This record gives sequence, structure tokens and C-alpha cells, in this order.
Amino acid sequence: MADAAREILDSAWSARRAAFELPEGAQREALASVRDDLTRAAGLLRSTDRTVDYAHALHLGAHVAMDVDDLEAAEAGWREAVELLRQAGEPLQLAHKLRHLGDLEMNRDALDAAGDHYAEALALYREHGDSADLSYVNAVRRVAVLAERRGDVDEARAYWTEARDRYAEVGVREGVEEAEGRLEELGG
Repeated sequence: MADAAREILDSAWSARRAAFELPEGAQREALASVRDDLTRAAGLLRSTDRTVDYAHALHLGAHVAMDVDDLEAAEAGWREAVELLRQAGEPLQLAHKLRHLGDLEMNRDALDAAGDHYAEALALYREHGDSADLSYVNAVRRVAVLAERRGDVDEARAYWTEARDRYAEVGVREGVEEAEGRLEELGG
């Protein structure tokens, strides 16, 4: 059952990527189909002992919910995934899902809630992660964006500097360029 669910997840995620190449109407239909597949995979995994896989299915479903502007479903998926991963003792998976929950909160202009999620995610990455992990680097970037939105220029500069250095370490030139641009605008 879990292997079948994993195949559905992989296939659905590929279909999601392909959906963005379609015209809008066809894209919506394709994303609805992807969402159905992810829901089916999550249902198969819910009753197994594969908590991390189930949380991953919820995470992918939350992404697709965001794609179709269903913020409530996205939030519910990420919150359940966060709780499952917290209970399972999976700090890096938890950090990744917390960052996405923070992104959702940031999109809603709930900056304090976003900050709480980002702070916890970054603390988990710093304690358990590898600084060359792109998910870690993206969390640093999101904290920089949040600091900028809050008007905390010094904090934004510090995090953009860290993001620039980490993006350079992982070889993501676009990230380095973005960070350098932000630092230039912030006078750093």
C-alpha cells in the first residue's frame, strides 16, 4: 500500500510540474486531477506507520492547494504535517514544512505568525542541518524577506548577507544575485 502511494505521489508531482505548461483552463483541470491523486495517496498512507511519507503527501497537497488558491486547505495540510513531524521527531522535515507554513502566513500579511514559523525552522536547520542544504538556505532568505517587510534594515542586511554566502556555497547564482541586489538597495 505504501509503495503504491509513493508511486502516486511521484506521478502526481510530475503532473503538477507539467500542468504549468498548459493553458489556464487545462491547467486548472490538470491541477484538480493532481489534487485528487494526492488526496488518494494521503488516504493510503494515513493508516500506515509511514508518518513521514504521510506528512510529505500532505505537504504536496498543500502546494497544489496554494496553486489553486485554496489557502484553507493548504494551511490545514501544512499544520497537520507539522504536527505529525513534530511528534515523529523529524527536525529537518519539520523545518521544511514550518518554512512553507511561514510562507503562507507571509502571503496573508500575518508577519508575526510567519516570523514564529521561520524562527523555529531556522533554529532547527541551524541545530540539525547542513549549511549547504538548499532548504536551509531558502529559510535564511525568507527570514531576510520578512525582516525587510518589517522594516528592520539591520536584521535584513544580516540575513541577506548570510543568504548570499550560503547561495554561493550551494552554487545558486540567482540567489547570490538576488541577495546582492537586496543588500545594495538596503545600503549594505
